[in-house]
This record gives sequence, structure tokens and C-alpha cells, in this order.
Amino acid sequence: MRLLQNQPWPDLFRRAERSAFHLEVRDTYAVPDELEPFRRFLAGEPPTADNGFSESWGSLMRESTGRGVMVSRVRVVTVPLSDYQRWVLSVTDMNAEVGENIRYLPRHLADHVPQDDFWLFDDETVGFNLVDGEGKPAGAAVTTDAGIAAHCRQVKEQLWGLAVPFADFRP
Repeated sequence: MRLLQNQPWPDLFRRAERSAFHLEVRDTYAVPDELEPFRRFLAGEPPTADNGFSESWGSLMRESTGRGVMVSRVRVVTVPLSDYQRWVLSVTDMNAEVGENIRYLPRHLADHVPQDDFWLFDDETVGFNLVDGEGKPAGAAVTTDAGIAAHCRQVKEQLWGLAVPFADFRP
């Protein structure tokens, strides 16, 4: 396993040839760029044009999907949704617009959910999202271990089949 700090995701996406799948299991995150849009949402203030959606992320997703990489996510969420997940749901259309296929799965409908978020690239490379003590992004632990990748593929297939497409999700 390799520890990649700072922003390892762009390089991992640029190496992907076929697919990038993200499993999200936390009900709240502390992404610095999201703090102000999230605060505005909680205060009932009107959203800004980007509403916390990073243009660099959008560009990376358009670049990836433009090369034929299928980008998908399953968000496992507690119902009722946390304030953070309510906000994320309100801006998920921005992810969909840049080519991400996102599904939601209420936690109580899932048999087994791993404790850690991960990205699975081309069903072979796994990048576990690392967070610091405050929940802020802290890089990734990346592996190509065949056993770990097989486990993550199994989790992906199981949860994807249970999850509801973003457009149909009504918490």
C-alpha cells in the first residue's frame, strides 16, 4: 500500500482506462471548499453559481468520461439524511452533468457496508480516502493487491445493485 498525500486523485483518474467507482459511506465530510456553500445551505441563503462544486473536479470528470472512463458512485446514507447529505443531494445534479453516474443506498437496506470510502479504478487499483482527525481530506492509501481489489469489486457489485439512481432517490 502506498500513501499518497495532498491531491492524488487527478493522477489516478488520468491513469484509469475503463472505470472509476467511488463508494461513499460517511454521513458528513469536512471538505474545505465545501464549508461556505454548506453554511449558506444551512442558513437558507441562496446558493452561489457553483454551490461548492469544484470546477477543477468538473474538468477532471469531463476529461475522464470524454476518454470513455465510466465514473460512478454509490452513496450509502443514513435516513433521515444528515444536513450534509441533504446539501450534497441538492447539488448532485452538478456531478451528473459532468458525466458521473450516482446512486443512493439507504444504510438500513444494505447488508454489509465497509467502514472506509474508496475509489476503484479499472477494477484493479483501490484508493482508500484518508481523512484527518477533523474529517478533512488527507490523501489516499493506494493498492493494487488482487485480494483487496476483488473484495472492493464484490462490494461495488452488491451495493450498486441495491442502490437507487440519483434521479429516482427520494429519502
